Amino acid sequence: MARTKAPAKPRRSAGRPAREDRDLRAHLLDVALARFARDGIGATPLRAIATEAGVTPAMLHYYFGDKEQLKQAVIDERLLPALAPMRDRLAQADSEPAALAGLFVRGIGEVVASHPWLPPLWVREVLCEGGELREVLFHHLLPNLPRLLAQRFAAAKQAGTLNPALDPRLLVVSLVGLTLFPAAGAPIWRRVFEADDLDQQALVNHTLALLEGGLGAPPSGASR
Repeated sequence: MARTKAPAKPRRSAGRPAREDRDLRAHLLDVALARFARDGIGATPLRAIATEAGVTPAMLHYYFGDKEQLKQAVIDERLLPALAPMRDRLAQADSEPAALAGLFVRGIGEVVASHPWLPPLWVREVLCEGGELREVLFHHLLPNLPRLLAQRFAAAKQAGTLNPALDPRLLVVSLVGLTLFPAAGAPIWRRVFEADDLDQQALVNHTLALLEGGLGAPPSGASR
């Protein structure tokens, strides 16, 4: 009896990914983001991203065109969505200073825990001179997050619920310094103190205690 010949699989048109590769674009974004955070956007060629992702440069070009479009995709699909939930919660919060500061600290802690690439990317591409994401800060984040916080703290100051010696704008700067900088420097201070036991939640708890209680010892006989 003649053996039935299996039908041939339909040929895939050149340059188009197979159906099972539908998640490849997200994978390429993740690889690009990790390389950007580790080596810097300017120092990361497309070929290096393609090699690490296990694809050809042509495949990377198929999905993103050029490096500028890839960077914009990282901003639109990774960076801004990572911060959006915290921004929305802060927008709906009242202006009570301690609650607002605590919400910011916890929010940054959640973002860093879910997106560990954020602190090194922030330092490298926003704070450092020539960073390629600095303009993103001014055009996308400043109107929606730091200024929002400063306005809430200013309202609290006017209402008499914020220390009058504090500048609402510098208070936002202080909160960023207490959250993103320690997270970015974690590989250093964990090594210095041999502190692998201190995770992101420990850092959040420490920062909240610092904000709530300051550095002074509790009064004698006070409960802990």
